[in-house]
Formats: sequence, C-alpha cells, structure tokens
Amino acid sequence: MTELLPLDPDQLLTTTRSVRKRLDLERPVPLEIVEECLEVALQAPTGSNKQGWHWIVVTDPALRKSVADLYARSYRAYRDSPTYAGADDPSHSAQRQAQQARVGTSADYLADHMAEVPVLVIGAIHAGADLPASNQAGLWGSLLPAAWNLQLALRARGLGSAWTTLHLTYEKEVAEVLGIPPNVRQGVLLPVAWTKGTDFKPARREPLESVLHVNGW
Repeated sequence: MTELLPLDPDQLLTTTRSVRKRLDLERPVPLEIVEECLEVALQAPTGSNKQGWHWIVVTDPALRKSVADLYARSYRAYRDSPTYAGADDPSHSAQRQAQQARVGTSADYLADHMAEVPVLVIGAIHAGADLPASNQAGLWGSLLPAAWNLQLALRARGLGSAWTTLHLTYEKEVAEVLGIPPNVRQGVLLPVAWTKGTDFKPARREPLESVLHVNGW
C-alpha cells in the first residue's frame, strides 16, 4: 500500500482541493496506485447497494488527447458565455472577485494542458440512454460520493485531481472515443497526477450562517 500523508480526517476533508496548476505533468502515475484509490472509492454509499458505477481510466496519450480536445472545446464555449462565473460579477465582494479570477486562470491552464495530465478518470453509471425527467438525485447520488472518495484517497497519497464536468457537452463523442455503451452515463472527469508539494489549505468559503437553515428555510 502507498504511504499516506500525515493528515487527520478533518485536514484531509478540508484540504482536498481541485488541483490544476500544481499537477505534475512530468511524473508518471502507476496504474496500481489509481486502482488502490478506486478500491477506497468503492466503499462509498450507493442506492439499494446496486453498485452500478464504472470507472474508465485513460492513460493512452492519443485517447487522453481526444478527450482533452473535447473538454477544451466545451471549456472555451463556457469561458466565453455570459454565464461564466468570472471575476467581474458585481454581486461579489472584491475578495470573492479576486478568488474567482484565480480560479479562472487556473481553469484556463487545465484546459490548455489536460492532454498532458498522466491519467484521466471518468466516473460513470448504468442509467439508460435517457436520463429521468424528474429528480435525478438518486441516480447521481450513487456515483458522485464514490468520485469524492477517489479524490480523498488520491490526496491522502500525494496525488491531486480536479472535479470537472464540462466534457459532458460532448458526452456522446467521448463515449465513442472510449467505447462506453449508451446505457452508461458519465458523471465526472477527474484529471489525476502527483501534486507539486502537498501543502494545500482550506478554501475560502461563504460564512455558514449564510446557508444554514434550522427547522425550515
């Protein structure tokens, strides 16, 4: 088993960040470590214990580039859209705008370098060709906790990842590239690499009281 960083549970939970610029694009990631982390991921809860998840681990450079190109195409469209959460949102404080600017620059970097990340992991789940028209919490709740488990396990071993979903604009095209059947739907794409340093800190968040509701809204 890979040696773990000396992090207590709260440190692990609060310092597992979306890592982009600090991903080491040069250092190979052994498949065995990814598999070790996926074993941890599979301990996550899943509705009715169906365990309908699937994990597509992409290490082949040509396949990584194909997926990365689709991601970058979707990212550029999002970056240029009015809905982009950029630093100039007048409803944000100056501090929040500065934080958003840093996130934007970091996201730009990842889109430019996604193909160079040693491992891409796509989390997917049996869902049928058409997603439910009503609330889909039960479906994605049986996949996304496992993806977070994977991120935590990676962080504990000195690797980083970034939660991304923009490739889903081209979900069918990605499925064709990787041979994913139509009844398996993708939920998240995690670029995975060793991190440059392990000294990550908790992110700045809005105060708890701004989102806390006790006994009703």
